[in-house]
Amino acid sequence: MRTAWAALAATTVSFGLNFSAGVFFAPAAASYGVSITALAMAAALSTALTGVVQPYVGTLLDRIGARRVLVIGLVLMSASYLALATVTSTWQFVAVYTVLGGLGFASSSSLTISTLIGRSYGTRAGPALTRAAIGINLGQLLTPWAATALFEPAGIRATYAILGAIGLVATLVIAAVLPADRPAAVGDGGMESLHGRGRIVASFGLHAATMYVTVLILPKHATELGWSVTDAGLLVAVAAVAAGLTSAVLVRVLRTHPADIPLRILHALRALSMLLVFVATDPVALIAGAVIFGLSSFPVIPLTMAVLSRGLDPARLGRTLAPAWVVHQLSAAAGLGVAALIHLMADGYRTYFGLALLMSLTAIALLKERQHDLSTAQHR
Repeated sequence: MRTAWAALAATTVSFGLNFSAGVFFAPAAASYGVSITALAMAAALSTALTGVVQPYVGTLLDRIGARRVLVIGLVLMSASYLALATVTSTWQFVAVYTVLGGLGFASSSSLTISTLIGRSYGTRAGPALTRAAIGINLGQLLTPWAATALFEPAGIRATYAILGAIGLVATLVIAAVLPADRPAAVGDGGMESLHGRGRIVASFGLHAATMYVTVLILPKHATELGWSVTDAGLLVAVAAVAAGLTSAVLVRVLRTHPADIPLRILHALRALSMLLVFVATDPVALIAGAVIFGLSSFPVIPLTMAVLSRGLDPARLGRTLAPAWVVHQLSAAAGLGVAALIHLMADGYRTYFGLALLMSLTAIALLKERQHDLSTAQHR
């Protein structure tokens, strides 16, 4: 139980710092003289780097243990915020955001958490994964709220420094509380590849291509519709509260039911959220889209990991799951890049949300095909 709660705290720090970047976009652009396009491309590069290094992170997880990798990642994430408080040029901002932020998130995000919990809980990992995922929502709720509250009295640079310092203190506490790794013995059995699970991985990639973009650009999209920076930042908090409620419910559901059916339901709701954001011209529709997006987006991560990790060899869990996270992160980076280009050409993000709707519908179709394959195999 202590592992799940420590993992929840770690995801609060990691995802809170990572996903709060979008709240900083508009004020950082004004304060640092960095264009919105440069910030969006920095986010895309950081996400791409996170994806590229996933196989190396997976190897480290299997060799030195998830606890050490997690602590290193959290330190790098916090250091990126401290460094962003001191940069003086666009290239420095992009370099810090990309390298420190990208490597830090790669080492402290879901692959590490999934490996840590998978080895501790085995076949009972589903509820623990979902409980830990609540930290994603807490981080997404608390960190943007803290940032927006600090912007005016402290300034952008001081806000970066304060959040980075809090991250470092939290990391020290997590390192002290987190139990020692329980590495599985080689030869425990299970599959050593994701063979036969390609459609799930593909749906996971499409999910990432829309999730990261929505978290990072929804506040900016709202400001372009006439919202204030503070009100726009609250959309992320609204989505986080909704996601936390879903994850709390799923903790109980997964104790007695497999993850497959809830996963398909959440993908269907995500398509609805993209539709609402795409057509939104007033606050009510945009808030509704943010709520449904929160309900159906972040909980997809632990559910997908629960499905993918079923039957895998615990001793090679990091390396085996790494390809799924390569697809996830590179898809997220591609989504951010495409969104930035669309914004540049169309002077807005609405077209991207239309594309996101199509991707969400495709993900649903892939999961239905996967279920059809499983049913056919069982019938035979």
